[in-house]
Amino acid sequence: MPTTPRSRSQARTTRPWILPGMDFADSRRKPNFTGKIAVAAALTVMCIIVLKQSPGFSGTNVFSRHEIGVTHVLVTGGAGYIGSHATLRLLKDNYRVTIVDNLSRGNMGAVRVLQRLFPQPGRLQFIYADLGDAKAVNKLFSENAFDAVMHFAAVAYVGESTMEPLRYYHNITSNTLTVLEAMAAHNVNTLIYSSTCATYGEPDTMPIVETTPQNPINPYGKAKKMAEDIILDFTKSKKSNMAVMILRYFNVIGSDPEGRLGEAPRPELREHGRISGACFDAALGIISGLKIRGTDYPTTDGTCIRDYIDVTDLVDAHVKALDKAQPGKVGIYNVGTGQGRSVKEFVEACKTATGASIKVEYLTRRPGDYAEVYSDPSKIHRELNWTAQYTDLGQSLAQAWKWQKAHPNGYGSA
Repeated sequence: MPTTPRSRSQARTTRPWILPGMDFADSRRKPNFTGKIAVAAALTVMCIIVLKQSPGFSGTNVFSRHEIGVTHVLVTGGAGYIGSHATLRLLKDNYRVTIVDNLSRGNMGAVRVLQRLFPQPGRLQFIYADLGDAKAVNKLFSENAFDAVMHFAAVAYVGESTMEPLRYYHNITSNTLTVLEAMAAHNVNTLIYSSTCATYGEPDTMPIVETTPQNPINPYGKAKKMAEDIILDFTKSKKSNMAVMILRYFNVIGSDPEGRLGEAPRPELREHGRISGACFDAALGIISGLKIRGTDYPTTDGTCIRDYIDVTDLVDAHVKALDKAQPGKVGIYNVGTGQGRSVKEFVEACKTATGASIKVEYLTRRPGDYAEVYSDPSKIHRELNWTAQYTDLGQSLAQAWKWQKAHPNGYGSA
């Protein structure tokens, strides 16, 4: 824009050399020429200011600056099962989201689904990084303006944790410390932490309340409790004014009600995975049958009892926690239905949902498992106005089965 008036003026000043007799007329235009130069200069300055404020100038973008009325949430592990569903909910609620994931357990296919659903600039970005790399984490925080962090990223299989305990302490406890240090260094003061009922171990009484003593019995639960302790200790320091919500949730099932996302664990992790995944694999014929570990627990039918929470309810709890988080305050909540179901009950519900005849093999107990665990969700209802809505086990399994049938190879078949 600023070159247009200048080029016209330059054309006029060259005319005396081509057409004699125009000197007088040209001299009368000199004041106008000076004015045009001033206007051009002013327009140039304005253009520079606008460019500096626009995405893409000098490497900046909307993700790198705070914006009034927009909450920018970093979702660690956002390519995973729970993290991707949480990201979907946040985007639907008009949050700005950055996913960070090293894809060791997550699926890029889930990220692509989210990108297709929310293609508008400034809504969603994906960054490949490992939270175990402190330099990469610091770079992530220095280049982005986060308002809050939802920390899901973690390895999360009880059986695997007993075989690879060091991996769990590093991935869960150490990586949480790295994230917390980056938050403190870059003044990001809201944390929603994804914890687990495994921190309670095997309590003497049921249901579990938030004040139930935490005595984890496997490395997964121990690593999560250590991470909780680090977070809580930091919030007590004078340097912290952090808003923290710790959500201890129970056994997650289900999938997005509209069929856009689902659970797609890596094949090599099937033996450690959730019981719902194993049921579906058996129904699809991917595995020959279902293996139930432990039939001699002190329960009604001898199998473990668990509280199964639908992933849609779970992410709703996270969003409500984010909305209610207050500086200098810590909230700790169980996220469950309050109802325990045995493994045998679960298998029967899965058979009904899939319509498949699933062969069941009964084996000895799995190391690190506990007999009975279910929640008392009254505190989260009272303080966050949250109550589980998807409490029909059969319906949750049917919805998840619908996604599995449409995606027999996970996101690779989408």
